[in-house]
Amino acid sequence: MKNKIFMYLFIFATLIVVFQYVNSKNILDDSAKRMETLKTQNTELKTSLANANQEVSDLSLFDLRYNQMAKDYFYNKKLDYEAIIPFLENELYKLNETEGDHPLIPYAASEGKKMQFNTIKLMNHRWIIADFTDGQYEGELLIKYFITPEKEVEFEVLDYLLYSL
Repeated sequence: MKNKIFMYLFIFATLIVVFQYVNSKNILDDSAKRMETLKTQNTELKTSLANANQEVSDLSLFDLRYNQMAKDYFYNKKLDYEAIIPFLENELYKLNETEGDHPLIPYAASEGKKMQFNTIKLMNHRWIIADFTDGQYEGELLIKYFITPEKEVEFEVLDYLLYSL
């Protein structure tokens, strides 16, 4: 009788050990798969982040906010470049409200419409690039600007283009 009890206990203990082994092996295999998936995702995300950083770097190359030489120019003139950016944008957007043809856009608008600036980007302490449209036709301008000692702005269109449809 004692031998049978020990035999049943041994079989029961063996079954528990086998169950624990199989369960632990499945958990380890699953963890290894998850780890590989996470490593792959991590590599993909690092590559994506590097590409995004490169794109941001490329986009900020011709931007007044990131151009140290242009910032120094304004600093030497005792002007705050952070205040200049919205000031210049507002001055250009105000030109959208003028009566008749737009003073800087050299193209006539479609009948019943008006050419207006959509996007304005200050490239440095001298140049602005802007796109314009009347809803049907669109184009871009390269504008040279000067800030006078009286804090007034003078704009001069250097070049322009109208996209053909």
